[in-house]
Amino acid sequence: MKLIRMFVARMTMRAILPAAVLVFLTAGYARSQAGSFSKAAVGDQIKKVEDGVDEFKKYLENRGDNARSGAEAAQNSGKTGKREKANSTNTDGRKARANQTKDELSDALDDLNGDTNRLRRKFGPASNYMETRSQMEKVMESGRKVNQVMVRGKYGSQAERVWLALRQNINELARFYGLSPMAGT
Repeated sequence: MKLIRMFVARMTMRAILPAAVLVFLTAGYARSQAGSFSKAAVGDQIKKVEDGVDEFKKYLENRGDNARSGAEAAQNSGKTGKREKANSTNTDGRKARANQTKDELSDALDDLNGDTNRLRRKFGPASNYMETRSQMEKVMESGRKVNQVMVRGKYGSQAERVWLALRQNINELARFYGLSPMAGT
């Protein structure tokens, strides 16, 4: 009987010990990842995010310029129909809503740009990139605001593609800092 109990106790330990070790290692893995990347790798990722913000801003500016020049060309060519002229109040309301959502996106993107630039400025002289974690948290907050505006608005598939690439780069940078990523649109 004593032999059976010893056998069961050993078998239980052999089954429980590896499982306990696995749970312990898995729980610590996420925490050990934050701060375990080279400063150069984090710096490269910050650069990707900065470039992505600039690209998104440039895309939105060009899109607005193209829309204005297209509207002017249509007006100059006389291709505005009677129906459009009759519904000018409707059109004015749509223009006001479009300008408001454009302004929301522009403001959110300006905040993201400022926070990203602040992260870069603080990152350079820091001896350990984890010293800039609070700046990265602000980048994430600003990124989430842009994400919310993108979800609410209808900016088109090209704008969504540009934002998707930028959001992925921000999420990768968040992983370096051990922060939760942004949800998808």
